[in-house]
Amino acid sequence: MRRLFSTFARGWPGAGLLFMRLVAGMALIDHGVRRLRGGSPVEPAIGLVLAICLGILLLTGLWTPIAGALVAVMELWATFSLPGDPWTHILPGTQGAALALLGPDAWSVDARLFGWKRIALGDRRR
Repeated sequence: MRRLFSTFARGWPGAGLLFMRLVAGMALIDHGVRRLRGGSPVEPAIGLVLAICLGILLLTGLWTPIAGALVAVMELWATFSLPGDPWTHILPGTQGAALALLGPDAWSVDARLFGWKRIALGDRRR
């Protein structure tokens, strides 16, 4: 992850990425849970479970670039293959692509796991 991004955004840009991750993650989870409860025959259950899992990954900020890219691919596929309004799939797909390109923020699990570490060297005279 560190090789993908030189820094993890802090301040206002980081807050914007956090807000974007939260909105995209909650929307994916909500969509998947509602469709699974409704028993919609249009979408297979595997795709809905994948959407819920990707939403959880985006919500926590774990593997953000991978999860964002998978969301973009999944929503692109849904735009052209599922009936209905395509804009319901275009918006989360765009958010997923943007998160894949911009990366995680400073308040994500990615930043905690893969961020730069500070090593404090103690007194070496002993």
